[in-house]
Amino acid sequence: MGGWWLLGGNDHLHCLLLTSCNHTPSLPNPLNPNLSLLQTDAQPTEAETAVWNQVSAVLEEAHGILAELQSYNGAGQEIREAIQNPSDLQLQEKAWNAVCPLVAKLKRFYEFSLRLENALRSLLEALTSPPYAPMQHLEREQALAKQFAEILHFTLSFDELKMTNPAIQNDFSYYRRTISRNRLNNQQLDAENEVNNEMANRMSLFYAEATPMLKTLSNATTKFVSENKTLPIEDTTDCLSTMACVCRVMLETPEYRCRFTNTDTMLFCMRVMVGVIILYDHVHPVGAFAKTSKIDMKGCIKVLKEQDSNSVEGLLNALRYTTRHLNDDSTSKQIRAMLQ
Repeated sequence: MGGWWLLGGNDHLHCLLLTSCNHTPSLPNPLNPNLSLLQTDAQPTEAETAVWNQVSAVLEEAHGILAELQSYNGAGQEIREAIQNPSDLQLQEKAWNAVCPLVAKLKRFYEFSLRLENALRSLLEALTSPPYAPMQHLEREQALAKQFAEILHFTLSFDELKMTNPAIQNDFSYYRRTISRNRLNNQQLDAENEVNNEMANRMSLFYAEATPMLKTLSNATTKFVSENKTLPIEDTTDCLSTMACVCRVMLETPEYRCRFTNTDTMLFCMRVMVGVIILYDHVHPVGAFAKTSKIDMKGCIKVLKEQDSNSVEGLLNALRYTTRHLNDDSTSKQIRAMLQ
């Protein structure tokens, strides 16, 4: 395989990695002159512009979504008071008024996941379309490859925040129970106009997932592969395994790691690596954990476990609970033990 780019972390380090990473588990020689880390801010070529603009608009919105989720405190106290005092109408109204704007936020997050899904699909089409091989695509379309990485970074960031915030499901459950109770009493609530029953059902399924954004992208990638039967599945999986390899090399090679200017860039790299592993595991027939996998899973898990446990526990959980093939017979005991 030829040489390649990655990474770009929001306003952080934009890196270019030229590597002879050939999908084998062995680590390329970090002193190899063909392996270097440069700063770059990949700009789209004319051919990439339409897709780049579409994805760019979604990524711009992503920053606001993350900020809103980060500051999501929930209506736990109001809900508790309302439940403890069922005959106090004032407390019922107070809880309802606290929950409604939060549910409107949750609806926005869910609707954003659909736009993210479309953006991912456009990137997959651009990065796997004939006549070029995945490696050539990643070399030719560096701006799109960077956007792919940024989508994965957002996805893992969103899911980490969601996993540690039980208020989201508590608020939504209370909202649905209140709607059902009022429907029995033939009362129509204004908020129902915003989130009708069908939308509420779809949102319920979305938030019931441990990692809802990742699940959305995994499903979208699987669907993309199944709908494009003329496209060899390797075109998609090789694109993903190459990205995983580059991230791993950057994280485990001191020469590159020491150039990361802050922990955010490290996290960016780790999230992208975990994201592509999970997508690969969903799309590849035998998954990421088998001996024949083109991803060095031992190396990837090892590099995660070497980091501060607070920053990687969510990522390790994503590998434990959102992959498809971890518990297959083809997964070595050693890899399973590493993720215990």
